[in-house]
Amino acid sequence: MIVAIHPDNPDPRKIQIIVKAIQAGSVIVYPTDTVYSFGCDIKNTKGIERIARIKGKKFKEANFSIVCDDLSQLSNFCKPITSPVFKMMKRALPGAYTFILDANTNVPKIFREKKKTIGIRIPDNNIARAIATELGGPIIASSVHDEDRIIEYTTDPELIEERLGNQVEIVVAGGFGGVEPSTIVDCTDGDIEIIREGKGSLDLLA
Repeated sequence: MIVAIHPDNPDPRKIQIIVKAIQAGSVIVYPTDTVYSFGCDIKNTKGIERIARIKGKKFKEANFSIVCDDLSQLSNFCKPITSPVFKMMKRALPGAYTFILDANTNVPKIFREKKKTIGIRIPDNNIARAIATELGGPIIASSVHDEDRIIEYTTDPELIEERLGNQVEIVVAGGFGGVEPSTIVDCTDGDIEIIREGKGSLDLLA
């Protein structure tokens, strides 16, 4: 099923429909400020494993992060961060960044068995943040890659629905997606290390 939502002013009723589906165990595809992403509730272990299978990967090989609605929600899933890192994140977010942080015990065990860290995003996308707000917690994020060898990411939600509509419950159409992934920043040792340069400007990380 495809659910179209205005990217600037998400309809609260449609957000509620999506969140109820997530709470019931659904896997969705939704827009971020970078590329379209698979998503489900962070506590939905079967959903997370299903996303890995859809991507043709074992869980340990798949890259997962979580989307939060703000820094307060983010802080519930990581160990305390240093003041310089917090100030940098406050300056950069919402934005096209994935911050790798030390996970705390609120992060499900399935993640902590893989590694002791978690990638956390607060995207500059009203739909993604509205879903996390209504859900009252983060949602899984894992990029939707295209089957084309040249085009890395599928940008058209209708094409995503044509290809994946029988494997996910909802495709949230919020306009065309981007083709550039997030900038990944490792903050686990209290310093800032750029792991991947993507859409997020490095200027805000200085």
